[in-house]
Amino acid sequence: MKNFELFLTETGISIFYVKIGLGFLFSFLITYFSVPTIIKISRRKNLMDEPGVRSSHMRKIPNLGGIAIFYSIGICTSIFAYELFDLYKFLFASLVILLYIGVMDDIVVMRAYKKLVAQIVVSALIVIGSDIRIRSLFGICGVYELSYFVSIVFSIITFIILINAFNLIDGIDGLAGSYSLICCALFGVSYYRLGEYNYPLVVLSGVIIGAVLAFLYYNLSNYRTNKIFMGDTGSMLLGFLLAFTAICFIDIFIDKDLPNVPKYHLQSAPVIAVAILILPIVDTLNVIVIRLCNKKSPFDADKNHIHHKLLKLNLTHRRSTFYIIVYYLFIVTVAYCFRHTNINLLLLIILALGFLGAYLPDFIYVLRNNKK
Repeated sequence: MKNFELFLTETGISIFYVKIGLGFLFSFLITYFSVPTIIKISRRKNLMDEPGVRSSHMRKIPNLGGIAIFYSIGICTSIFAYELFDLYKFLFASLVILLYIGVMDDIVVMRAYKKLVAQIVVSALIVIGSDIRIRSLFGICGVYELSYFVSIVFSIITFIILINAFNLIDGIDGLAGSYSLICCALFGVSYYRLGEYNYPLVVLSGVIIGAVLAFLYYNLSNYRTNKIFMGDTGSMLLGFLLAFTAICFIDIFIDKDLPNVPKYHLQSAPVIAVAILILPIVDTLNVIVIRLCNKKSPFDADKNHIHHKLLKLNLTHRRSTFYIIVYYLFIVTVAYCFRHTNINLLLLIILALGFLGAYLPDFIYVLRNNKK
């Protein structure tokens, strides 16, 4: 790889653009050609997602699409963004553990506490081992720099919440995939604008986008024989990677006084990250509040998720996904336009808009029934 980089340097071609281009292309192709084989094996071995109480589909569908996503991300990142695995020693190990737990859960349905233990281990590996943690809240509620112990605990909890939150939004065709694609594009553009020190993270974003785009081709297919879900394998993997990229994004704006590392300042960096990941955050908080108000366990399954509310309005999966993505892109736009506003006020605005989006389908449903 280094010899190839020297060759490109001599020819005057930018190594970065070659990496991101090839990373995206090969990631797309690996997922695209892997999924049909996974579908074939899943049908032959009956490794399918059975329709249940919370299901929004009526037939058995293969649910191991996350394997193809892991396969392409694992290969392409280690080739085109190998610096990440040098810098964050436990990143690949964390991905492999999540792959194992996800596949086990998709095939035999693991108990919740076993998944939680695995998620704690993965989060601790990346937070403690690779030092990917939230070091400061930038003045949110008057809190700035966090002590090492508080930073570790808070970061581990954040990883676990985002992994599970992303798993919860994976309820209709295209939503989890489209949302992760948008998030990676937003983080990728942000990293690109922040300079070449962050280029490996831009390449990682491009690799994820390539893998998810190829997966969506099958996930949104109108042909039942081509259809596949990402399952817990894919949703946990993408949730983990988005939590990783979000915390890396926040960390850029903390002055660590390291040699050859540029210094940036954006007081609202944590709120921008929250705005980009607002859908899984708000959706999870919303269903937990509803379950507690109904005196149910926060872990009980129900149909109070935002996508379920849109399906209740007789919208198709694709329309529901489209409306959700457009609304939350609007929230990101608001966060960007007012990024220099007081951080606490901006956070309040973003959360208010997020919860407004969560309850808007309920208001529309009530209005429709009143008219009838």
